[in-house]
Amino acid sequence: MFRNRLSRRNFLKKSSFGTLSGVLASAELIPSEKTSSLNHAALEDQISCAVIGFGQWGREISKAIHELEDTDLTVICDHFPLMLRRAKRDFPAVKTESDYQTVLADESITAVFVATPTHFHKDIVIASLKAGKHVYCEAPLAHTMEDARAIAQAARNAKGQIFQTGLLYRTEPQYRSVYGFVRSGALGKSSMTRSQWHYKDSWRRPSSSGARAEALNWRLDEKVSLGLVGEVGIQQIDTCMWLNEQLPVAVSGFGHVAFWRDGRTVPDTIQSVIEFPSGENMLFDATLVSGFDAEYDLYFGSDSTVILRDNKAWMFKEVDAPQLGWEVYARKDRFYKETGIALLANATKLDALGTDPTADDPNAKAPIWHAIKAFADNFNYGPFEPVVNYQIAYQATVVVIKANEAVKTGTKIVFKPEWFSIDG
Repeated sequence: MFRNRLSRRNFLKKSSFGTLSGVLASAELIPSEKTSSLNHAALEDQISCAVIGFGQWGREISKAIHELEDTDLTVICDHFPLMLRRAKRDFPAVKTESDYQTVLADESITAVFVATPTHFHKDIVIASLKAGKHVYCEAPLAHTMEDARAIAQAARNAKGQIFQTGLLYRTEPQYRSVYGFVRSGALGKSSMTRSQWHYKDSWRRPSSSGARAEALNWRLDEKVSLGLVGEVGIQQIDTCMWLNEQLPVAVSGFGHVAFWRDGRTVPDTIQSVIEFPSGENMLFDATLVSGFDAEYDLYFGSDSTVILRDNKAWMFKEVDAPQLGWEVYARKDRFYKETGIALLANATKLDALGTDPTADDPNAKAPIWHAIKAFADNFNYGPFEPVVNYQIAYQATVVVIKANEAVKTGTKIVFKPEWFSIDG
């Protein structure tokens, strides 16, 4: 007798003959001994989830889990009592725990979401996998290559368990649409990428306790922090690697404390140049000093340039670019002296409503919602290889670890091929 992860409610609501055929083709019908303990939840409607780490990002993850109908936010774990009180205030029906080992010992918990500071990931992730849990781990995987490699190896060895990482744009619908567009050759000959992340924020969090302030401000501790290029830049850098379908060959970096002169040594402003074997460079800059122009990615090509911004996208064609056909009917938006062709799935609908193309769509879901939805779909209809698997996450983590080294030393680092292997 085999087990099926589709609940009766999800089957009635979501399945069609085609969908069911895909599920049966990809599902692990005979569970291994290692994963049999997870199958007590196979006929339940929701995945019982625990979030470990209730900081800013842990709260976003918790919110998304709570919103999704396929996931049940069951436990929130944090070692700081104030965070547990906040969790109880935000989610009164959710159980709270201070020790993650207690969470892992709970057989009713099916999936664990690790949202702690980066340098705590390794022990929690490996213990979670050993406990037979499905795991979602925030990016970057770790602050050292050794820890990142240990996580990747553990995930590889966890047969039948889902391991997904928080590289958000690979599961975001707008970015996935642009991926197909770029890979179709619509840019022409790609020339370079320019990305930025600008927000006015000290990164320093106050606390009445000195020990707690030190823990809260781990991003300002150069011994464990990957700085701006690692802790935030990994999302945009990974997107560039994904769209280019290449691993970089070298990285140069520059950084300094431009404004927040409070004793920190982690730069508040950085620039990074990432070189790809095709000859393209990605220029990434980030600052905590100025919020001007916020965050975006520009992909330049001989036929067109694409901008990704706020989960929206536009194409700007060169005058000598060939006609693609469909752009004649696409919505056009004016940007200073340029006209952008909207690459939005709902552009026609928004245009009919008279919506400002740059305005936020109140009905749009955040990238983290789509990431967790992908995780839940994998549980219900899989397991299959996650869109953001351990190998992808490991390689992106290696890139930002070395990029941070380049920023700290102001040098160029050439990547060694063996760095990208999880076996060393």
